[in-house]
Amino acid sequence: MYDLTGFQRDLLYVAAGLDDPHGLAIKDELENYYEKEIHHGRLYPNLDTLVDKGLIEKGEADRRTNVYSVTRRGRREIEDRRQWEDQYVDDTL
Repeated sequence: MYDLTGFQRDLLYVAAGLDDPHGLAIKDELENYYEKEIHHGRLYPNLDTLVDKGLIEKGEADRRTNVYSVTRRGRREIEDRRQWEDQYVDDTL
């Protein structure tokens, strides 16, 4: 996880938290969080990077819609990251 950009880490977290993580749903969540438009040219190459790293898997719901699922490795990486963060961030914040 240490080699991911902040945006890629956010993509992974959102994909892990959505019931039906497809490209546009992930995009909508991040646009709400960042309060600005996320262009397809930024979204999909970064999702592909997460696929290449083995953190998410990409499938097809139909010919136009890709679905993403977080792999076991991706979930382990999220858990490891959260444990690392817990060392530095007080839960009472």
